[in-house]
Amino acid sequence: MISKANRLNGVKEYYFSKKLREVGQLIAAGKPIISLGIGSPDLNPPKEVLDALTSSLSDPMAHGYKSYQGIPELRQAIAGFYKMYFDVELNSANEILPLLGSKEGIMHISMAFLNEGDEVLIPNPGYPTYSSVTKLVGADAIQYDLVAGNGWLPDYEAIEKNDLSKVKIMWVNYPHMPTGTNASDGLFEELIAFAKKHDILIVNDNPYSFILNEEPKSIFQYEGAKDVALELNSLSKSFNMAGWRVGMVSGSEKYLTEVLKVKSNMDSGMFYGIQKGAIKALELSSSWFQEINTIYEKRRSLTWKILDALDCDYNKNNGGMFVWAKLPEGITSEQMTDKMLYEKDVFLTPGTVFGSNGEGYIRLSLCVTEEKLNEVLQRVSGN
Repeated sequence: MISKANRLNGVKEYYFSKKLREVGQLIAAGKPIISLGIGSPDLNPPKEVLDALTSSLSDPMAHGYKSYQGIPELRQAIAGFYKMYFDVELNSANEILPLLGSKEGIMHISMAFLNEGDEVLIPNPGYPTYSSVTKLVGADAIQYDLVAGNGWLPDYEAIEKNDLSKVKIMWVNYPHMPTGTNASDGLFEELIAFAKKHDILIVNDNPYSFILNEEPKSIFQYEGAKDVALELNSLSKSFNMAGWRVGMVSGSEKYLTEVLKVKSNMDSGMFYGIQKGAIKALELSSSWFQEINTIYEKRRSLTWKILDALDCDYNKNNGGMFVWAKLPEGITSEQMTDKMLYEKDVFLTPGTVFGSNGEGYIRLSLCVTEEKLNEVLQRVSGN
């Protein structure tokens, strides 16, 4: 075998890719595993979306290559969605770039703006892909601490104790994964001021705004954001379309022009039917979100009962499709998740997956039926 590329040094296989193989082996061996580990929606997309997909298949243009920028109607639907829910004006011609899921945008943005030796501010805890992609492109990941004592928000005074002269990008993610912390008005205003002060591109990764969150926010609602920020969004969580792989990056044309240079060399456009389904999803009324949040509220209440049985602490004001919980003293994150997996046949995510500041925490997904959550509750309660 030839030697691997140096860019893979320090990059590990994604935790869930590896762990789910082990869980699959346990299930194959007859273990009744219930997974509360990943945020893959178990609910169906809206019927109107499925109908739009299927009806598009007979269109004469359905099966050919599509524009790297998506069909104009999709960009217009994204612009309309941002106007409806965020009161943000986006130019559909040049301030929106559809993506094959927002995860690919993390790579495209990094490749577009980072050189070897550049530095990137990455939240700890935070989405592991930010760090992995930074390493893959040869840049250096500089973690900034998010801690419960500061409400899981950036501490700018602490960040500025570092030499920031090589920092080009700062990843932020509110509502925050994994903690569920929601964004305040002050958060985005402070981020914009920080970015201007240090000449840094802020990238707000924003896929959880509409899940158990009464005040969805976009960084573009705040003055000066387009000068210094991009925003990723996705239909995966909000519309139960994770496997469809459809998302978008929005922002100033000056930034998206560079991102498109990368994207147009990496794929050949999004399937027409997926785009037509996405358009229909983006045009739905707010009653869709009310419907799915009613389901998630019931699931979250059961999840809180599970955590009470485990003697964990959690914040009932947090949003998103996960519950982040602090463990009792005397047990580590991985000790708890291993104990649950091997003794209770329940798969949870250890907080350490998201960084060192996740030690002492676990994350539970709400993408599980009430029936299964009740079964987990019985298992952990000993009933």
